[in-house]
Amino acid sequence: MSTNGKELRTGKRSWYHAASLLWIFLIAMQWISFTQESWYTETTSLVLWTLAAVSVLEIILPFKPIYRMAIKAIVLIYILHKTLIDYSVYMPYGTFTDRAEQFLLHLTPYIWFSLCAWVMLEAALRLVTTTRRILVFLGVNIVSMGILDSFTQIPLWIEVAWVMFAGMGWLVCQHFRNFQLHYPQGWKRLIRYPYKILANIAIIFSLIIVASVNMPEVPPTLTDPYTAWRNYTGSSTSQTGDGTLDIPSSTESGYSREDNQLGGGFNFDYTPVMSVTTNERSYWRGETREEYTGTGWDDRRRVSTEYVELGQTLENEDAGNVNTKEVTQKVTMLNDNVYPILFGAYSISEVSSVNGENVSGRILWNANQAELHIVTDRQQPQFPKTYTVVSEAPVIVEDELRTKTFDDLYASNPADDMYLQMPSRFPDRVTELAAEITASANTPYEKVALLQNYLQQNFNYTNNPDLSRKVSSDFVEGFLFDIREGYCDYFSTALVMMARSEGIPARWVKGYAPGQMSLNSDMQAPRQPGAEIETTYTVTNADAHSWAEVYFGEYGWIPVEATPGFDMPLLTEQPDVQPVDEPEEQPEEEPVVEEEQTPAPEEAASSVPAFVIWAAVAVLGLWVAYMFWRNRFSLRFWILRLRTGGPLTPEQKVVAETDRWIRYAKRRGLNRSGDETLRESVNRWSQAKPAAAATLHELLAMFEQTRYSPASVTSDDWKAVYETALKLRKELKAERA
Repeated sequence: MSTNGKELRTGKRSWYHAASLLWIFLIAMQWISFTQESWYTETTSLVLWTLAAVSVLEIILPFKPIYRMAIKAIVLIYILHKTLIDYSVYMPYGTFTDRAEQFLLHLTPYIWFSLCAWVMLEAALRLVTTTRRILVFLGVNIVSMGILDSFTQIPLWIEVAWVMFAGMGWLVCQHFRNFQLHYPQGWKRLIRYPYKILANIAIIFSLIIVASVNMPEVPPTLTDPYTAWRNYTGSSTSQTGDGTLDIPSSTESGYSREDNQLGGGFNFDYTPVMSVTTNERSYWRGETREEYTGTGWDDRRRVSTEYVELGQTLENEDAGNVNTKEVTQKVTMLNDNVYPILFGAYSISEVSSVNGENVSGRILWNANQAELHIVTDRQQPQFPKTYTVVSEAPVIVEDELRTKTFDDLYASNPADDMYLQMPSRFPDRVTELAAEITASANTPYEKVALLQNYLQQNFNYTNNPDLSRKVSSDFVEGFLFDIREGYCDYFSTALVMMARSEGIPARWVKGYAPGQMSLNSDMQAPRQPGAEIETTYTVTNADAHSWAEVYFGEYGWIPVEATPGFDMPLLTEQPDVQPVDEPEEQPEEEPVVEEEQTPAPEEAASSVPAFVIWAAVAVLGLWVAYMFWRNRFSLRFWILRLRTGGPLTPEQKVVAETDRWIRYAKRRGLNRSGDETLRESVNRWSQAKPAAAATLHELLAMFEQTRYSPASVTSDDWKAVYETALKLRKELKAERA
């Protein structure tokens, strides 16, 4: 049995017992950090207080284990009672018996979380008592977190780093404990002079901190086996949707295939997707989503579709009674990816051609969501290389729409209930925030405009939001109140759900932003009055985008852009806001490029505080200075070795040290003429400096021994000369003072 086990049985505990509890508690905190994404706040608080109370009581109570257990159980009951009341799980009333009965009725399931946390802490403390067991325990925790980091949307590299830090501290304590038991005298000396150990620890951690801060950011060159297999088979590495393991989507930008688990970060990929030649700049719409789950959008809906023939007019059930403009789009795909739909401006009204051939039986039209699906062969999926679609883009009458009330818009043109759907546990404070923002508005259009302005003005765009700040399990609530930064999925989802909370039908749309305008000959040609000019736009994976569409009754669906830095091309009755070929794409791309370049320093600054970095640099600077001072003799002799062309003998080192103290004596006024021997000079100096006479003759004797008996000089004699020279310096300084 280990010494730690004997201590637990006898009730006598050492410093190592408390240190082990500290490291176990620190590791447990990392698991709490992971589970708080899915636990209720009261559960997280309960487990945290349980672990803290059990750890403190284990350290401070000087009783036998059985008595400590009883006291811990009493404290555990108190923590349960206080937590349930603080979080309004139940409100006690009536007599003591009534209160006790209410408490017992509400214990489940909270007591099981608390008991499990207690048992796991006690088990780790009593079972993980040797170096081998510590290594196994750490390995299990690190591997488990690594798997969860790969297969969930929650980044756990910080938690893994903390577990490794705790493990290293635990192993160091284990080493010192073994040293204490096997070498008690050496341990007493180590306790008496701990500075060398502390200095070495500070230097090691400073090196780690400085190296990690200055390490270049290199993308991973290896892919985990599961992701590699999914990519090889062409499957998307996204969420399973069953609530158990959430497979994170690709870390590169592009058109999303799965939307039921939004969030995380991505890197911009500028690989070309398609080129679009059109007479009107637009967003290239893909698919819509209606059912919000709290973490994303559920796409497992049954839709009514019909097969499409070339040239067939496509009916849009919610197109509205507004004027439209015909927009033709000639799409050429620039990669080999297979997409489930054909992209086009809202709303597609006709498919003119697909690869220049008959596509009967391959295209499906969804009139409810205005989506154009493409049917591909599962064995050999192929996406059309070219296709041409015609859209009827609605022309918005803003001044008129702004005045329309709820009754005007929805009394005779109600929307489907699915566009007002909200989860049963949708956060109240999101609804309250939307009501507060739109309190001054009287019409749906004004409310949506206020929500749009609020999101664009109060939140920052970034492709790598800081998810460590997320507390709420709801995606929208976490964005609005915790993270407060994000990319298009965050802004568009928040706008849709806040609009729905105000009774305004809305849906989520994904597709592509317009892309970059190509500098072709058509742009250089002079514009003729009334002539339609076709412009080609190059769309890349970095242009993948999501936005909101809001239903305004007889006006139909109108796209709304909530993401800052993006420009929604809308057709209105005012001609000055209908530019066809003005280079508006550049302002749209600026925030994207900026955000791509800036996340790395921001993350570095947030992960390691500046004062920690400067403290580490100071420690390393002091250490370097100390090493130079400590090895000053070796450096000086190394320089002399370069001058002489070979290693110095003991006699040469003594002569070198003698030359040094003679030069110092000269600086103190003890000059030596050229025809004097050293003995004659020392005799004269002794008369001038009687307080230093003995030291001067001692140094003279050492020099003469080297000069006349070199065989008797050892490798350490130069050190004696150095130490005696230090004594001479002090005596000359004291006499001068």
